[in-house]
Amino acid sequence: MADASYFDFPSPLTGYENAEPLPEERAEDGKSFKNPQTGVLSRAYDKFTEPLDNGRRGGFDVHIYYFQANPEQTKYARALWQRIRLEFPELRIYTFWDRPVGPHPVAMFEVNLFTPAQFGAFVSWLAVWRGPLSVLIHPNTVEHGVSEARTELRNHTERAIWMGERLPLDVGLFRRVIEREEAGEGKV
Repeated sequence: MADASYFDFPSPLTGYENAEPLPEERAEDGKSFKNPQTGVLSRAYDKFTEPLDNGRRGGFDVHIYYFQANPEQTKYARALWQRIRLEFPELRIYTFWDRPVGPHPVAMFEVNLFTPAQFGAFVSWLAVWRGPLSVLIHPNTVEHGVSEARTELRNHTERAIWMGERLPLDVGLFRRVIEREEAGEGKV
């Protein structure tokens, strides 16, 4: 995981600086708070919030890992890959890798999510059906003025969501590109 002090975090209250104070009144369950209703749902229900990519790449990548030397996991992962292709044909579903690729330490396959509705449907479905497999869910962001390698490092570490066991990613590739860019050598 990347050191969080390496990144900037804008205030989550940006755009709400002049909002009315929130009530302290509790809901009927006695635990949660009553929130003022506006009659308008957040735009995040229909479109990913910036800087998430709402374009060709999609807002999130889902990497589903399996240990390629484990026959039971390999069989389960292949069956899950097939089930996802059958049940979610609208999603972009990539190659069923039989070895580690990129920063991913073991074999995996990838699914792209393009809308908040797809995210909600697929991630909740995957929480039930991922079985013994670990899953990395990372955002794809578009950050102007930030190098692609720096953005990918942050997306794969600080912004990552894990289901199951967290696996150590090989983020050295991102770091080497960042070092070369900072040395003025450009992309590798």
